[in-house]
Amino acid sequence: MRFGTLIALTLALLPLVAGADEKIPVLQAGNVTYSNITVTTVSATDVYFTYAGGMCNVKLKNLSPELQQHFNFDPNKANEVEKQQAENKLKYHDQLLHQPVVPPPDMTRPTATASGQTAAPGKKIWAKILMNQKAPELVVEKWLTPEPDRRGKFVLIDFWATWCPPCRAAIPELNGFQRKFGDKLVVIGISDEPEAAVRRLTDPKIEYAVAIDTQARTKKAVEVAGIPHVLIIDPQGIVRWEGFPFLAGYELNENVVADIIAKYSN
Repeated sequence: MRFGTLIALTLALLPLVAGADEKIPVLQAGNVTYSNITVTTVSATDVYFTYAGGMCNVKLKNLSPELQQHFNFDPNKANEVEKQQAENKLKYHDQLLHQPVVPPPDMTRPTATASGQTAAPGKKIWAKILMNQKAPELVVEKWLTPEPDRRGKFVLIDFWATWCPPCRAAIPELNGFQRKFGDKLVVIGISDEPEAAVRRLTDPKIEYAVAIDTQARTKKAVEVAGIPHVLIIDPQGIVRWEGFPFLAGYELNENVVADIIAKYSN
């Protein structure tokens, strides 16, 4: 794929900054109602925002006429942009089909020369071993969603990035953990990317708390060398699970989370 084509595709899909940080109590899109809205960006086709349930975007064409007018929606311009986006995506996927097959990079491993550490027989940890130890303080630069109340709850921290395929693959399962165990568990995704990069990721949709820290202070304290890397911390601040969530034989799944909560609850 040519670099120029990639740039064109990126520019076509990139939201235009407008109306950033505007507060809206309620936003109705079709049959779905969102509350506690903070608008982050508005493009010719979509409005991007955070709300009580996380981050999201909706098509301007699905909003009420009043909101369409508020966001300066131009249906003709939107149709042109969506048509161009569809054409760019088709070209992109066609070029991918004609690329030589190359094995994907192993995102569980560090880019440096250090190898994974052994936390338990057979299990590799590409970070500092913290099992059954006090977790480092969670330090963030900015919450992109409302900051969750962590008092008395288990906390799952996911160190991730938008450019990391396994990180994106983990999002639906993390959403499921938040939905199923939300009364006892807080799921937090923390990236060291710029805010704009994280906000642009809308597929898959993130339904849990998200923060950024471009200085990667907590990530460095944990010595994370490969992502995604997950910590589950009990209400007393002790690490009860750590590692790459897809590691064969040590996968993080619903049953594992349920067992941790049952074992270490007060």
